[in-house]
Amino acid sequence: MLGSRRRAGEPVGTGEALRLEDVRKVYGTAGNRVAALDGVSLSLPTGTFTAVMGPSGSGKSTLLQCAAGLDRPTGGRVYVDGAELAAGGGEAALTKFRRQRIGFVFQQFNLLPTLTVMQNVTLPLKLAGRKVDRARAREVLARVGLADRLHHLPAELSGGQQQRVAIARALVTEPKVVFGDEPTGALDTRSAREVLELLRESVRLYGRTVVMVTHDPVAASYADAVLFLADGRLVGSLQTPTAEAVAERMTHLADEVERQRVAAGV
Repeated sequence: MLGSRRRAGEPVGTGEALRLEDVRKVYGTAGNRVAALDGVSLSLPTGTFTAVMGPSGSGKSTLLQCAAGLDRPTGGRVYVDGAELAAGGGEAALTKFRRQRIGFVFQQFNLLPTLTVMQNVTLPLKLAGRKVDRARAREVLARVGLADRLHHLPAELSGGQQQRVAIARALVTEPKVVFGDEPTGALDTRSAREVLELLRESVRLYGRTVVMVTHDPVAASYADAVLFLADGRLVGSLQTPTAEAVAERMTHLADEVERQRVAAGV
């Protein structure tokens, strides 16, 4: 399984999984400051799949890193499952927060090459000081189609299989939010489709919340909604997206940004 399965009739999307309030991230010093995020606010319900898109340099990766606790915003607040992201804590508190509430799937699979599939998947539980339930880890791996690869090393797997291991690793701790940073960017078309189906299934059947940064309109079409980012600001959204609609929106994103600037008198 990909997590505790919802009971029949139990609604998806009850509660708030992620909230950003006026989040800003500024790099550089006086005279050479760059606002990677410029007052981003959003709210994502539990049990939803959201894609984040925008041109290069729009702030997509910075948004994900600040929302996931991989980087600290310059200003504003981030809440995951109703709790502020390591409010008032140091790096140890932030690490603990991430291990308890957040899962990650990256473009480069970030598997430890000397550990087996099973060992890679159970590693987050060990790092968090939690009991390692091997039976449950086997169930998760079986659900992502790797029941017969438990004792293989990453080098013995295809790219698609390695990314499925990474998804199992992200889900085994039952995180509140799973963040994906271009999770299909290094995969062929078939493997990418399988990975996206797994992420969507984790939302539909098990109530996980997935936030995925991508540049691919086809990948974005697997999400419930797409958020568009430009110049560090949210500039639009699209519900129940299709690949064609996303591509069309991206094509005209620069015009939309310019219209908003004119309307704001910038």
